[in-house]
Amino acid sequence: MNPFQKGFIEGIIPPKPMTVSEWSDKNRMLSSKGSSEPGPWRTSRTPYLKEPMDCLSVTNTDVQRVVMMFGAQTGKSESGINFLLYTIDHCPAPILCVNPSLDMTKRMSRQRLEPAFEETPVIKAKIAPQRSRDASNSMFIKEYPNGILMLTGANSPAGLRSAPVRYLFMDEIDSYPSDASTSGGVSEGDPVELAIKRTSTFSRKKILMTSTPTTKDFSRVESEYLASDMRRYWVPCPACNEYQTLVWSQMKWENRDASTAKYECVHCGERFDETHKTALLRKGEWRAEKPMTRKTAGFQMSSIYSPAGWLNWPELVEEFLRSKDDAPLFKTFVNTRLAETFDESYQSQLSAEALLERCEKYMPGTIPEDVLFLVMGVDVQGGSGTKDERIEVSTWGIAPEEHMYLIQHDVIYGDPNQGTVWEGLDILLTNEYEHPNGGKLKAECCAIDTGGLATQAVYNYCRQRQGLGVIGIKGSSQSGKPAIGRGSRVDLNYRGRAIKKGVIVYMVGSDTIKDVLFARLKFNDKLHFHAQTDEEYFKEFTGERRVLKKNGRGTEYVQKKNQSVEKLDCAVYAYAALNHLYQRFPRGKIYEIFSKRLLKSVKSDKNNLKDAKVNTSAKRNYVNSW
Repeated sequence: MNPFQKGFIEGIIPPKPMTVSEWSDKNRMLSSKGSSEPGPWRTSRTPYLKEPMDCLSVTNTDVQRVVMMFGAQTGKSESGINFLLYTIDHCPAPILCVNPSLDMTKRMSRQRLEPAFEETPVIKAKIAPQRSRDASNSMFIKEYPNGILMLTGANSPAGLRSAPVRYLFMDEIDSYPSDASTSGGVSEGDPVELAIKRTSTFSRKKILMTSTPTTKDFSRVESEYLASDMRRYWVPCPACNEYQTLVWSQMKWENRDASTAKYECVHCGERFDETHKTALLRKGEWRAEKPMTRKTAGFQMSSIYSPAGWLNWPELVEEFLRSKDDAPLFKTFVNTRLAETFDESYQSQLSAEALLERCEKYMPGTIPEDVLFLVMGVDVQGGSGTKDERIEVSTWGIAPEEHMYLIQHDVIYGDPNQGTVWEGLDILLTNEYEHPNGGKLKAECCAIDTGGLATQAVYNYCRQRQGLGVIGIKGSSQSGKPAIGRGSRVDLNYRGRAIKKGVIVYMVGSDTIKDVLFARLKFNDKLHFHAQTDEEYFKEFTGERRVLKKNGRGTEYVQKKNQSVEKLDCAVYAYAALNHLYQRFPRGKIYEIFSKRLLKSVKSDKNNLKDAKVNTSAKRNYVNSW
């Protein structure tokens, strides 16, 4: 048979139906640019990906929609690329690939798709290299025989409402904006629904949605997964051979030593290490928790299943130990490693009555033994003749590992635009507290809120007392802001230039700090309260809760009805003051530095006491001689 005849026969005979996993094993090549294991794709390396990928095959007529709620480093994105390449070569038709933003789409096109096209011969033969003047093969459009691949961002309404498509791949859907708005601010609706509508004219459509989850009750991928048949991956215990899903609660280690990490079987209690992981994955199977609905197959998998050599269990334990006491870091761990949503409503579950039981034996105004230094947070209320004019001041003691002890909370009544309240703050600021081991402590940093009706008065106070560690702050409720940012001068001369030694105001991530404080109230013992802390204090401390924003774009803290929150605000500002000290002293050495300072203070006190005894003796001798 000559080449012409062979080509003619191949052209009229349809290809043998293949699954996505079969096609990938036969054709897919991983590039060294985007993979730690370049070379031929092997589904056997990640056997748990076989079933999700095969649900996307044209041979599977039972499933139209696949949801993958996966942790990081499990291969979910690569399975999506396999799906795209498979459809281009094996069953070509229009495809839409949606990323959270156009910028992320550009990165995906350059860093993942282009290398995949180049390294996979059957795809390279069908898609021409990207050319700047070729509209058919640009960064956002890839044409091939009998089809076209369009790439867009969820923030681009124009890209979401163009031509119909048979195949749809939506990556990291939890990072999509809640509304695809035009440049003029016109609302176009939910980008996920807009994209799905593009497939409505095709009866044999395939839709893939992948993401790590985010916040409980607000996660798109969780919502889609709960509406699916909810499959989880079951693996056998190497000891008793009983099947189970791998969950974080069964991960065990000794004395904070991550290297001892092992998994404990829920059936026999036997512990095994990662050397068994490859065999476990090979013998594993997906099991649905409920019947399939809407022709949707859902898959959930944590990074515990990550293949050997990608992410090991000791690394996961190390990450957990680093993050467990820091709410933002812990949320990231729960989302990206455990593939679970993070419950940010826990602060609403904290009752003032229950928190009263957290009070400890130390008295207000006294310093617990492990405290090494003090910080203060000041909230300014009223001004210019308004009702309830006052400033509220919380003094907190800081111990190693960021244990925080409420030393005392003071209220100084008076107009903040007058000098009286600031004289009272001076007394608190310069007050020295006796340490139980000897020596004295006073506030190392005092953060004062500059918002409200007494801004200029706060500026004046901060300007005059910068040498005492007093800083002006301004809260920001924007999500993801650091606890405290870099300062900027607000004192300007008539030319608009910064005044030397003028006031510096620091932006504070209020919501970020509240996340930390509420998480510590709920999950650990790092917040301590003196014996006389009353119910009213705790009511104010827990006087806010997270809710969905009115525009649907994320969550925010709102004040409970008829509830003051000055105690919470003061704690937030005190934590900001602590983080300001981290800008002055290395975070890893700050406790060592202040421990040495305290020791030096103790020695100084002993010397002063010795000198006092000598002076007393000399005076007595003088008097006696007189």
